[in-house]
Order: sequence, then C-alpha cells, then structure tokens
Amino acid sequence: MDYKKTNAPTTTVTRDLMELCEDTGNIYETVAIIGKRANQIATEMKNDLSKKLQEFASYNDNLEEVFENREQIEISRYYEKLPKPTLIATQEYVEGKIYYRNPAKEKEKLQ
Repeated sequence: MDYKKTNAPTTTVTRDLMELCEDTGNIYETVAIIGKRANQIATEMKNDLSKKLQEFASYNDNLEEVFENREQIEISRYYEKLPKPTLIATQEYVEGKIYYRNPAKEKEKLQ
C-alpha cells in the first residue's frame, strides 16, 4: 500500500460521530472496525520500515556507517511524516474502502 497517496489528514480532525456511525448504527462498532483496520495498517507500515532499514544493517564497524545513518534517518523521517494509521483507517472508512461484517447481525437476520 502506498501510504503517501492516501488523502488522509496528517493532523487531528474533528469528526461528526453521528455521521461516522450511519452505516453500523453503533459508534462502538464503528470504532472497533476502524481500530482493527488501524492495527492492520500499523503492522504493515512497521514491516515495510523494518525491511527498508534491514538493508542498512551492518554487523561490523566502519567509517561508511556515518553515510548509511543519513539514509536511515531520511527513511525514518519519511515514515514519521506519514499520517498515523488511525487517521488512514478513518479516512478509508469514510470513503467506504473498508469491508466489514458482523456475524452476530447476520445470524439475527437469518432467524
């Protein structure tokens, strides 16, 4: 996933709770959905960052380490400037990009 292409805000945004919970009818269920997606995004971002920083892993000391650290710092800054996973997940939810289902509600409909 390309996190830079998301149109999620990088700062905190005040949202209308009633508007957020229109689909589910329950704000707690909506928060649970967004929270689970945020955890998925955070895990994915952490794995991406770890893979990129793994390339710079050096197990012996040398003078080139100073130059490698600059590249590591640039990569870390890039990830720090990205929107937080909760903001990305909330934006995805608002745009309708998150698929979710509630097995308990589906069971009620069948009965």
